[in-house]
Amino acid sequence: MKISKIIAASLVASSVLFAGQLAEKAKTMGLQPIPADKAELSKLIDPNGTITPERVELGKKLYFEPRLSKSGIISCNTCHNLGLGGADGAPAAVGHMWVANPHHLNSPTVYNAVFFKAQFWDGRSPHLEDQAQGPMQAAPEMASPASLVVDRINSIPEYVEEFKKAYGKDVKVDFETITSTIGIYERTLVTPSRYDDFLNGKDDALSDAEKEGLQVFIDQGCTQCHSGVALGGTMMPFPMVKPYKFANVGDFKGDKNGMVKVPTLRNITETAPYYHNGQIWSLAEAVKEMGSTQLGKDISDADAEKIVTFLKALKGEKPEIIYPQLPESTLKTPKPDFN
Repeated sequence: MKISKIIAASLVASSVLFAGQLAEKAKTMGLQPIPADKAELSKLIDPNGTITPERVELGKKLYFEPRLSKSGIISCNTCHNLGLGGADGAPAAVGHMWVANPHHLNSPTVYNAVFFKAQFWDGRSPHLEDQAQGPMQAAPEMASPASLVVDRINSIPEYVEEFKKAYGKDVKVDFETITSTIGIYERTLVTPSRYDDFLNGKDDALSDAEKEGLQVFIDQGCTQCHSGVALGGTMMPFPMVKPYKFANVGDFKGDKNGMVKVPTLRNITETAPYYHNGQIWSLAEAVKEMGSTQLGKDISDADAEKIVTFLKALKGEKPEIIYPQLPESTLKTPKPDFN
């Protein structure tokens, strides 16, 4: 009886030691947790001190505001649905006149995008405030000229007053201020998970199977691309070693240097289909294809499943989101245009 208790105690002690070593190894390989300390997190998501409660609330309204689109029926939330993991669940984004993205590009999640080093699949935008300008003006997306966006918002007195409360009475409600306010709201869409608890020192936050999956994730070399707080969000060559088997779907080739933004793995179970053109629905298959294209490895079914077990632990706690009541249009508000 005493011997069995000693053995059990030894196993527990070994498990805790292994957990601590694994967490440190993960950090050494470039993995970083979402900070548990609110002040530290605030510095990370708001380095310029732009976030205020008034701007966040206004930004949320604008995020859900379909009148920012030419048709008056498409909002940021259409493609980046906050109830669906911040994406839309479609292989290619569908925009104005219900036309699929001409490059067959998949909508990436907006959750944790604040941690990305670059925005858009080709990394052409440096941060969220700048990124928000793109989809509104893009013909295949919201199809709104900047002037139309400005006219719609300024035609609604309630919005003008909210901008004054958020920025001061002399604020100019121009396109940059409107889109920046959306970006400020998006900075708050952070989803800490049990994985973060583990890296922050809580050894039992992950199960033994999830820890094993993390170990395999590291040993297979996945952290070469999926690292940092976002487990992605940087630019990498794609494909790197072997051809991507669905490369012929769409014409996207990355930026001028063939670099593609690495998608975040946070909440990855919610954001299928995978890859820039949304061609793989199985997470295990996506892991194996990534092993082939980027690492030149044939990851076994067993190891792929272990990695998937770890990836499931990246599903985080979402901020509570109450759908906002939007202000009324006026007779001066430009009418919807479906052409």
